[in-house]
Amino acid sequence: MDDDIDFGYLFGLLLDNKWLIIGTALFALMLGVTYGRFATPIYKGDTLLQIEKKSGGVPGLSELNQIFEQEPSASAEIEILRSRMVLGDVIEQLKMNILISPDRAPYIGSFVAPDPAPVLLPRPLFAGYRDSETFVTVTSFTVPERLEGQPFTLREENGIPALFLGEDLVAMAPAGTPLESEDGAIQLVLNEWEPGDESLTLTKVTDVVAINRLRGALTIKEVGKTGMLSMEMTGPNKERIKTTLDAISEAYLLQNVERRSAEAENSLDFLGKQLPKIKDKLTAYEEKLNAYRLQSESVDLSMETQSVLQQSVAIEAKINELKAKEGEIATRFTKEHPVYQSLLRQKASLADQKKKLDSQIKELPETQQEILRLMRDVEVTQQIYVGLLNKTQELRILKAGTVGSVRIIDKALVQPSPIKPQKFLIAVIAAMLGAMGAAGIVFIRALLNKGIESPDKLEEQGVAVYATVPLSEKQAKASQLTNLKQRRARKGKEETSPISLLAQDDPNDLAIEALRSLRTSLHFAMMDANNKILMITGPSPSVGKSFISANLGAVLAKTGQRVLVVDADMRKGHLHRYFQMDNKVGLSAYLSGQNSKEDIIQSSAIDKLDFIARGKSPPNPSELLMHERFKTLMNSLIDEYDLILVDTPPILAVTDAAIIGQLAGSSLLVTRFGVNSVKEVDAALTRFAQNKVEIKGAILNCMERRATNEYGYYAYEYGNSSD
Repeated sequence: MDDDIDFGYLFGLLLDNKWLIIGTALFALMLGVTYGRFATPIYKGDTLLQIEKKSGGVPGLSELNQIFEQEPSASAEIEILRSRMVLGDVIEQLKMNILISPDRAPYIGSFVAPDPAPVLLPRPLFAGYRDSETFVTVTSFTVPERLEGQPFTLREENGIPALFLGEDLVAMAPAGTPLESEDGAIQLVLNEWEPGDESLTLTKVTDVVAINRLRGALTIKEVGKTGMLSMEMTGPNKERIKTTLDAISEAYLLQNVERRSAEAENSLDFLGKQLPKIKDKLTAYEEKLNAYRLQSESVDLSMETQSVLQQSVAIEAKINELKAKEGEIATRFTKEHPVYQSLLRQKASLADQKKKLDSQIKELPETQQEILRLMRDVEVTQQIYVGLLNKTQELRILKAGTVGSVRIIDKALVQPSPIKPQKFLIAVIAAMLGAMGAAGIVFIRALLNKGIESPDKLEEQGVAVYATVPLSEKQAKASQLTNLKQRRARKGKEETSPISLLAQDDPNDLAIEALRSLRTSLHFAMMDANNKILMITGPSPSVGKSFISANLGAVLAKTGQRVLVVDADMRKGHLHRYFQMDNKVGLSAYLSGQNSKEDIIQSSAIDKLDFIARGKSPPNPSELLMHERFKTLMNSLIDEYDLILVDTPPILAVTDAAIIGQLAGSSLLVTRFGVNSVKEVDAALTRFAQNKVEIKGAILNCMERRATNEYGYYAYEYGNSSD
């Protein structure tokens, strides 16, 4: 089996169906243009934000600022922008969770709607609606959680606004007064109220739905690795896009500043709690020192004692500083980390120095020791207190100077032209899809079509192809008339209008030229036949047997041969219409014994061409053909004519052809291009073989010139053809 793809055949299929493909592409193009014309335009707006390194921004306070410094994370900031904290605040601020629309029938409602509001009049972007008749804006709309997402109806009743849920009245109140339900769970506050003839649908959507809708329209991405965030939004309303983007930027900036201010505020709260305790402690130490001096009547210290005091105070200050640093480092590193180990070594060194000083202090007089200890407590506590006061002032300055780590570089800007629908692109894609769809249908139809389209298919079945008869316009009309006749027959009506005999009316037609070639082939093919009877049959109805029989008879008669054409299809035969003869007397009348042989033979308008019609349709045609009278008739006619053409019913429909084939010296099988399949031909040949009827060859009728057909050269017009 050959599995190679025949690209030439596929290309030929496209050429054969080019008008179908072009027509479908043009129709799809028209649909695409129509869609682009009436589709709602979608606009895109964008804004640009910069995420800076978090810093307090207060010169000279570098030590304190380091506490708040962090490297910004673009991914984290993007998630903050998309968070419910930011978007929920925007939705609440702009009232995006309140939807108002006119109560209209879908699709057709827009055709009877009032005109849009004039351009110069303001139009509500959120929580409102306006057209040439109606103008309503909502200040607030509160409903229970179970009614969120449920549509309410707002309309005018007796000159005042009324709110309905389904058919139930919820609240009524004069304009300017809140509409409130009896239990107070539903409350509607209107700002503007200019009702028209239409009712309005009012819906309070859930926060989740509103946030998800807003997220769906947002696109946030980092511009390279610059720390810049680009925020884009799409929608049908340019002003709404701009307002929403600016609101998101402002909400994000505000939360950023508040978050950084909160860090300083937390530190201030802590220091505010510690300062009174340190101050009380300092006061207590000072009182103890003064009391001891009065008691011991000792005021001054020696130079040596003052030196020891200063050293001790300095060491205590450093130890306290290291303790503060240790608390910060412990949150970032383990004790095994080099930074932590370095701090522990510094603490150990200071502890040793303090231990040595304590040894020196013990060698001083008892009075000096006590005074030194008390003065050391006072000065260390005083240093701590002053340091906390300084930190408090620095944090207040830091809080006041907080500007946030976010900067709005570009305010929201909406592009003047819509990003979609892209009319040209839609039109091109629609045309391409239309052409591709039509091509797909062509390929599928070709795949499903098992009809014979070349003589090779017949020859593969072991049948010699005697002729390929091209389809002519007149032949096509004759086929249409035949189909009409069959339809009328099914309705109980018989078609009686004549059919053009192509060999007589247009002898130069290519189909007649093909029959002349068949005439030549038959001359040699029937030389070894046992009689002069030629049966013309077919596998199925509507293959053109009658056309071949009538015109072949005419072509043969024009060579001077005496030819008799017999319409043996006593069921639906219509050869009499080709010869414009009477069908009342024919073969059926002879076989039933009603008429003689001389009564049923009619002379045609063509010299030496006679005809036997089928006659009236009998109830038992097969039995009549099996009668001895039919064999007697055929034998008696052999001596009178040079050739007898017998047109039979299709073999796969009835058995008449198998009966007639027993008497015929030669038999030809007519198949129709693109109609009969190889299986049908094979079944017909098997049926004849079972009845010991030899099929001499085949005729491929109604051959069409196609790009897929390698036999496109089968016939050419050349001058004026003559017999």
